[in-house]
Amino acid sequence: MGTWEAIVLGIIQGFTEFLPVSSSGHLELGKAILGDTSVPEESLLFTVVLHFATALSTLVVFRKDVWELLSGLLKFTWNEETQFVTKIIVSMLPAVVIGLLFEEQLESFFGGNIAFVGAMLIVTAILLWLADRAKYTGKAVTFKSAFIIGISQAIAMLPGISRSGATISTSVLLGNDKSKAARFSFLMVVPLIFGKIGKDLVSGDLFSESANFTTLGLGFMAAFISGLIACTWMLSLVRKSKLSYFAIYCLAVGIIAITIGLYNS
Repeated sequence: MGTWEAIVLGIIQGFTEFLPVSSSGHLELGKAILGDTSVPEESLLFTVVLHFATALSTLVVFRKDVWELLSGLLKFTWNEETQFVTKIIVSMLPAVVIGLLFEEQLESFFGGNIAFVGAMLIVTAILLWLADRAKYTGKAVTFKSAFIIGISQAIAMLPGISRSGATISTSVLLGNDKSKAARFSFLMVVPLIFGKIGKDLVSGDLFSESANFTTLGLGFMAAFISGLIACTWMLSLVRKSKLSYFAIYCLAVGIIAITIGLYNS
């Protein structure tokens, strides 16, 4: 993988992690278009670095929220901050269980199956279209809704299903306030990303003799900067109910991906 490919993939990851168009699906499409020939270990390391970059950009955008949550936790009382963190833990449970029990099966979907990615992008488009037409209620995220949103996050482990799109759409369809739904969606993934990185570090799966640290660094910076822009932009778009535009985009890309995938099969 060359330097310019790393930058392009970093930008793709940064924008698509927060915009509801599936970062994993676009990375798979991007690798296929760019002809990624990296060995599995190097490709995995690069993907993890990009996810780490977008997790950091989330912490930067929500730095005030994170600080308030940490300050509330340190009071050791059942306050609003402690309840919010507990809801995030509840939302993580489905993804943790599915990730641990079906890790090999999930990884098999990341083998360049463009037609499958396209089909999942169409599913994302349907979710976004439904969410954009949901009635506004302004409810806060409850423990029950946090678990249901967590199930959506687990399903979004499939390439082509947008994590932010699935979780925000599910939250909105449950009647939650759109701004609170976006905030919860972006913060709930941070522990999972750091947990996955920690697991890979302990297992040694990330280490590769062919790793190019210049390429990794460029990809990291591209993903971090584009992630900052996309996260801020997405928060504004959710409040203005502009998800239908992304539904149209996902539908178009999904149809193209399916067509190309079937043609090349």
